[in-house]
Amino acid sequence: MPQPENPQKFPIPLNWVISLMLVILLGAFYFSMTQEAAVQPVSDIPYSEFKNLLNSDEVMSVTFRGNQAEGTLFHETGLGPQQLMSKRFKTRIPDIGDAKLLSELEAKGVEVRALSPESDGILWQLLISLLPWIVILGFWFWIIKRAQRNISGGLGGKGELGKFLRGSTKTAEIPDVTFDDVAGQVTAKREVTELVEFLKSPDQFRQLGAEVPRGVLLMGPPGTGKTLMARALAGEAGVPFYSISGSEFIEVFVGVGASRVRHLFEEAKKNSPAIIFIDELDSIGRTRGTGLGGGHDEREQTLNQILAEMDGFSGREAVIVLGATNRPDVLDPALLRPGRFDRHVVLELPDRQDRVAILKVHCRKVPLAEDVNLENVAAGTPGFSGADIKNLVNEAAMLAARDKASRVTMTHFDEARDKLILGTARTLAIQPEERHRLAVHESGHTLVAYFLPNTDPIYKVSIIPRGRALGVTHQLPEQERHTLPEEYLKDRLVVMMGGRSAEKELLGSVSSGADDDIAQATALARAMVSRWGMSSEIGPVDLRDSEEHPFLGREIAQPRHFSENSATSVDKAVKELLGNAEKQAIGLIAQHRDLLNKLIIELEEHETLNREQVKACLGEKVQELKPTVIKTSQ
Repeated sequence: MPQPENPQKFPIPLNWVISLMLVILLGAFYFSMTQEAAVQPVSDIPYSEFKNLLNSDEVMSVTFRGNQAEGTLFHETGLGPQQLMSKRFKTRIPDIGDAKLLSELEAKGVEVRALSPESDGILWQLLISLLPWIVILGFWFWIIKRAQRNISGGLGGKGELGKFLRGSTKTAEIPDVTFDDVAGQVTAKREVTELVEFLKSPDQFRQLGAEVPRGVLLMGPPGTGKTLMARALAGEAGVPFYSISGSEFIEVFVGVGASRVRHLFEEAKKNSPAIIFIDELDSIGRTRGTGLGGGHDEREQTLNQILAEMDGFSGREAVIVLGATNRPDVLDPALLRPGRFDRHVVLELPDRQDRVAILKVHCRKVPLAEDVNLENVAAGTPGFSGADIKNLVNEAAMLAARDKASRVTMTHFDEARDKLILGTARTLAIQPEERHRLAVHESGHTLVAYFLPNTDPIYKVSIIPRGRALGVTHQLPEQERHTLPEEYLKDRLVVMMGGRSAEKELLGSVSSGADDDIAQATALARAMVSRWGMSSEIGPVDLRDSEEHPFLGREIAQPRHFSENSATSVDKAVKELLGNAEKQAIGLIAQHRDLLNKLIIELEEHETLNREQVKACLGEKVQELKPTVIKTSQ
């Protein structure tokens, strides 16, 4: 059967459409005229009768159209002179005219109008009556043309449907970012350096029979620069960079995500060598068959299409797929097998040296005062990611602008760091009794942390409300820690119990201010017992209730795989650890009670004490502390 020359064009002939429009317009005109005549009948009366009605004050208004006159009469209903009905009439004025008619109408107070000849009035009425139908038909044709354009666009055309199926994939571009703009991350940059060489000269690798990984998975906590690393890789190699977020593949309509994947890979293959970057890969790359995805299989179809496209690369296509995620634990195993995302590059939180390099990058355009020491700023920001450091520099610059300073000083950096770590200072009316209790609580934390041997040094203690806390004791580690010794963790528990113990010893009662301390101490003690094997009664057994996310640092609920007896043993060991920590904190407070009272007075007076002020108040650490007797519960 022969196919039509252009099957995508509108199938209805144009003359049929025009004929249909004319029939609709004529029918509308006839209907409007008949309806108007039926609703408002017009009586044809002699001119003499018109004069009599005018003299009797029955005429309300008159409209002249040439020698034709149309008007409306007053017709009383018997309810009073204000309750009148209108009755239309028409008459013909004699050709000889009536010179006194206009003056009589004015004398009677009749409303007079004069219009153009009758033919123009009919044409105008026709246009007015047809205008709504013209608008409706015009809108109908616009819808038809739009649908025709979308159909002609197809999956890869220029229509609106094609744009929807392609998604928001950016056009090919070569980023102006290089590895020089990525401070730190030496190991990660070394891992991807050979990819740059492959993209620049792929034949050199092929001659030796080497195959560069088709997929590279960038893993790391939020803010460590995964997207920046991907853009720097493309900029260093000088190849087109296609980026899209994994969430953009997911739409209400099934099949849209797979279509976007096909279009993305087709464009990259046409412009190879190229790099495809898929951010938030975990949003579509979760393990299949888990029931996720909004109740339909759109996410799994998208993932299947990505797997098929990565398997479809030939040996001559220099296309590398980069994926970024902070949830590698939930990815489907098929994504991680050899031939797909088989190279994993971990971007860690920067250490002190890397933080200095990141600060230098973000301070390029920031005028710094002479007292700014980036080494000291980096030392005071342990655990900060690259995004956190960028935010720190921006907050310091905003504080300097608020103070109308010409340069950013070290004071601005300290204040910005306190704002990010401790929270924004709040203006809160606190009663003197509550203020004294806060000073006792924070002084207890500070004294215990100062005299214990395995704790981080005190950086600042304050009873000024910040963020969600009424007071805060901030410790700043002097060195980077990757593992936590048991002695450090046990002293950490004692510090957490120091505030509550000080309230109990000095005030004779405790308050709800220790809520967060108890929660953190319980979580730490449970991890020591159930995960890290730091309890002699439990031993090295994994009895955790949930799994902690490797990058987000939070617990993810999962079914429990141990007995109630084991759970009871864990609870008993946790309680024992917390009880021993509280006893040790009470012992230190009793041993240094005079120094604690002195610290409380200083804190109530100044509200905030730094490290030097705390040291001046508490003096030098005692070399040999009196051992605190702790009875282990049986």
